[in-house]
Amino acid sequence: MDLLSVNGTGLSLDKLRDTLIRLEDTIIFGLIERAQFAWNPRIYEKGSFNFVDGFNGSFFEYFLHEVEAVHARVRRYQSPDEYPFTTPLPQPILPALDYPPTLHANDVNINPKLLNAYLEHIVPTLCTHADDQNYGSSATRDIECLQALSRRIHYGKFIAEAKFVADPEGYTKLIRANDRAAIERLLTAPEVEARLLRRLRRKALIYGQDITEDGTVVCSTGETATHGAGRPGKINLDLVVELYEKYVIPLTKEVEVEYLMQRLDSQQ
Repeated sequence: MDLLSVNGTGLSLDKLRDTLIRLEDTIIFGLIERAQFAWNPRIYEKGSFNFVDGFNGSFFEYFLHEVEAVHARVRRYQSPDEYPFTTPLPQPILPALDYPPTLHANDVNINPKLLNAYLEHIVPTLCTHADDQNYGSSATRDIECLQALSRRIHYGKFIAEAKFVADPEGYTKLIRANDRAAIERLLTAPEVEARLLRRLRRKALIYGQDITEDGTVVCSTGETATHGAGRPGKINLDLVVELYEKYVIPLTKEVEVEYLMQRLDSQQ
């Protein structure tokens, strides 16, 4: 929440976009870290591990809940830009912080859809189809990726709030008409999305390369090339762009629309 900026008229859309751009780096590096391990499908299969406490889910489900329980105790999910994937979670051991009243009351949480997309499509595409037994490392990287993706997607609420404040009459009319399609069209800026995808491809190219001390780039083949040439060896560029095109952007829009559909409830 420290990256959010609030002024007298509401959220700063420019600063929110700066935050989203920084989150791109976190997501890309997270994917690169996960890609160094195999898919390891066993960790996602229920019943593949025996747990002493009788838990009957998958290793990944167990690990995810345990990590979120620790984070909940230090009030991670008290922040309005953080959303858990699991329940129930313990209460924080730290006193609550006084966050500014930025968002209106809502119950929008898109994490179930994100989790399904990540496990069913993203990881199998990102990783080699093998089992290298790095189960803990794989699950740790999965959770880091999911947390960053969730935060990025749910930032859509702040974007939607900022856009609503900029045009309350236009959005209110569409909300009362229950016209989700029109709301999405009003929210969408195709030129911004196009710049985003170009930026992502460039970042993935740069971050996915190994650069030697003399400035040469090690390609995926192990050969070297001048900086900027060759293919990155750590991550597939198309995968990063596809991740945003197929999942991040559509899920963010869904968050934005559903938040706005609840936006007037707290005013009535």
